Amino acid sequence: MKVILLGELRGKGGEGDIVEVAQGFAENYLFPNGIAQPATPGNIKQLEERRHNIAKREEKRIADAEALKAQLDGKRVVVDARIGEEGQLFGSVTTTMIADAIEQQLGVEVDRKRVGKGQVIKTAGLHQVDVNIYREIGATVTVQVGKVDEPEPEPEPEAEVEEAAEVEETEE
Repeated sequence: MKVILLGELRGKGGEGDIVEVAQGFAENYLFPNGIAQPATPGNIKQLEERRHNIAKREEKRIADAEALKAQLDGKRVVVDARIGEEGQLFGSVTTTMIADAIEQQLGVEVDRKRVGKGQVIKTAGLHQVDVNIYREIGATVTVQVGKVDEPEPEPEPEAEVEEAAEVEETEE
């Protein structure tokens, strides 16, 4: 059955697209929820008249998505979790935890359903997580689980020589 989408339907298309779906899906989900309407000749004619407005809204959505991508891409967020021996977590880091951390630390609200689809974090350390912003536009955020052990700076060689000289003087 052909339908005209009134909003974005993940995996099918966006507003104004005419797509083929199963009749039961259309009648039981898309039509009652106002996501689509039947692709009748009258509805298609109305769609052609609205194409200019739909194109404007689409441009705005894409511009907003690009701005959000610029805010998120390459940034690091820290997620606190209980960590056991050998860096294993008690449980896992959920998409809700990551979305909350992004909102608190970066000030950007992200829907948890668009965060790291199919990725499971069960170890401490740094993890790359994909955030789907709009259609093909996405960003990659680095999620730090627990504290990352950074190597301590080595003392300067001069300091060691001075300490050794002080030790020799006190021994005499």
